[in-house]
Amino acid sequence: MRISTTSCLCPFLVCLCFIQRCYGASHHVPAKVPSKNQTKLANGETEVHHRPKRGWIWNQFFVLEEHMGPDAQYVGKLHSNSDKGDGSVRYILSGEGAGTIFIIDEVTGDIHATKSLDRERKTHYVLHAQALDRNTEEALEPKSEFIIKVQDINDNAPKFPDGPFVATVPEMSELGTSVLQVTATDADDPTYGNSARIVYSILQGQPYFSVDPKTGIIRTALANMDREAREHYTVVIQAKDMAGQVGGLSGSTTINITLTDVNDNPPKFPQKNYQLYVPESAQVGKPVGKIKANDEDLGINADIKYSIINSEGANMFSISTDRDTREGVISLKKPLNYERKKTYTLHIEGMNTHMDPRFSYIGSFKDTATLKISVGDVDEAPVFSMDYYIMDVYENAPSGTEVGAVTARDPDSRNSPVRYFMDSKEEGERYFRIEESSGVVRTTQPLDREDIPWHNITVMASEVDNPSLLSHVPVTVQVLDVNDNPPEIAADGEVIVCESSRPGQVSVFFLVLKTQKYICLWISTQQIKYGIIKKYDLT
Repeated sequence: MRISTTSCLCPFLVCLCFIQRCYGASHHVPAKVPSKNQTKLANGETEVHHRPKRGWIWNQFFVLEEHMGPDAQYVGKLHSNSDKGDGSVRYILSGEGAGTIFIIDEVTGDIHATKSLDRERKTHYVLHAQALDRNTEEALEPKSEFIIKVQDINDNAPKFPDGPFVATVPEMSELGTSVLQVTATDADDPTYGNSARIVYSILQGQPYFSVDPKTGIIRTALANMDREAREHYTVVIQAKDMAGQVGGLSGSTTINITLTDVNDNPPKFPQKNYQLYVPESAQVGKPVGKIKANDEDLGINADIKYSIINSEGANMFSISTDRDTREGVISLKKPLNYERKKTYTLHIEGMNTHMDPRFSYIGSFKDTATLKISVGDVDEAPVFSMDYYIMDVYENAPSGTEVGAVTARDPDSRNSPVRYFMDSKEEGERYFRIEESSGVVRTTQPLDREDIPWHNITVMASEVDNPSLLSHVPVTVQVLDVNDNPPEIAADGEVIVCESSRPGQVSVFFLVLKTQKYICLWISTQQIKYGIIKKYDLT
């Protein structure tokens, strides 16, 4: 095989030859001493004649990776000191890649690589060499192990295996604040030359960020970057091998950096004065309006607590914060009355709930606004002078007797006249009527206390101009007793005449079951007439 001088290693490596003694002293196998080389002395001892030790001679073996030449690449030479150059020695190669990747000239001991090798796939090959006598096939040297190393070239560019990256850094950070460390890997041999020596540089993202050329740590290059001005940044980092020299290979990655929010903005009301219309019919406890202060921050940094700081507003209204919209919700605490007070002024304060002391120099993190509430007049139903009425009338009073009167008025400023009537669904309408204009309640028939002692009725009132607005009030009528029932003796009772009765007296004797006492009553004609009875205990 013709060997091109261009495929050999550099002359310096060729000259670096050494003698390996068959794995060293531990692997050296001494030659057998034939009996003809022994001499027996007179004293009986035997003198042995040793032949010189033989050994391997070869270059230090390297093969350059990614060899693309037309001829096989020269690796090195095996040579035994038993070889006299007459072709009597035959060299044999075995082990990893022997006969496929590596071939050996059996006569000269020259080794060549027939294929292009990749150090990143396999860094070295372990082979074994033998030197045989071509005629006898006797081993001239013990089988010896040696290594062929694949020498690195810069054929791999740096890579960022975990990219692209996402990172955050607080806004308003100081100059040089660490953001993220990126690390590139290079498959070339880090122990040989500069093929895997990486230097980092920034291709995009200046002047906002910088990168340490040795460590790959990305830092802020400007102080006090404001998220409200710009939130997202794209940074491109390059890693170049050969220590950054010309001709080195490079790779790049992208880092998307977001400025996170800090509370560096106080809340602000868009305007200082607001107006709100609230009808006097608004329900207590219900929202009547909203107001909002704007905060350019995010999350808890934009949380606002609202409060009414003047007593006039705080007595009538309350304010709370809607967590979703961050609006101040105004609610009514007490009923409104247009006729009593037509306007209210509220001084409202909005304050951040999470302050950052680092930004106290900006000022107070709160703002105030004035809200003027106009109370709207609403046509209201008549209002009775009392919540309920209690009236009385004697039983047996003639029909049309006045029982009492209810009074209602229009609470509105125009003071419309009021008309009264009774609920037609109630039973009380049979016994009473009410005068439409005056509110006087009268009987429709004589009443009997012993039949119905109490009557419950409902009186209703409406404005003459607007009958749809109704109000009502309960009225209780007590029927007062008169002496309209004489005493009666039960028909089934037992009558006993007292033994002490005198002529002209009517005496009745009763047995009281509960006390088992006998009671005797003397009832005169006059007493019977007026219902006067005297009671005596005869026991």
